Amino acid sequence: MKETGVTILPREDGYLIQAVGRANFDYAVPLRDLSKDLSGREKLCFDLSGCTAMDSTFMGVMSMIGLKARRCGETVEIAGAADNLRFLLRGLGVEKLFRFIPALPASETVSDAPRAVSGDRRTTAETVLEAHQTLVEADAANAAKFETVIQFAKEDVDRLKSEQ
Repeated sequence: MKETGVTILPREDGYLIQAVGRANFDYAVPLRDLSKDLSGREKLCFDLSGCTAMDSTFMGVMSMIGLKARRCGETVEIAGAADNLRFLLRGLGVEKLFRFIPALPASETVSDAPRAVSGDRRTTAETVLEAHQTLVEADAANAAKFETVIQFAKEDVDRLKSEQ
């Protein structure tokens, strides 16, 4: 079975985030949690060299981090992104939030670090909602693309809140 997931590795001045396999909503929750704790001044790098695909929720949470950094005059790096991943980010108008570098030095990989785990259903639904709202904030052209997703996510969050 292929290894998949997201690893968040603290570094002296920020974080290295490695996505392996398909980066999707299951792995967006730990990133959303991290984004809430960031000041925006940390040095952040996404290592996408082992990432094969990303969904809009994952890209939305990446954009949360990118927007927060941009507001503080910082730039989030993305290392090793294949052309298909850059195409996805460009298609959502968020490629501009990042600085792309070819690859990380081998000494900076995080293959032995523990993988981040996904959240419960309500936290995942809230992450999906917030991620898509961020994509609209980053590029207004995304409003029409994600109107239905945002509406369904809002309804899902409301339903899950009422079940508690």
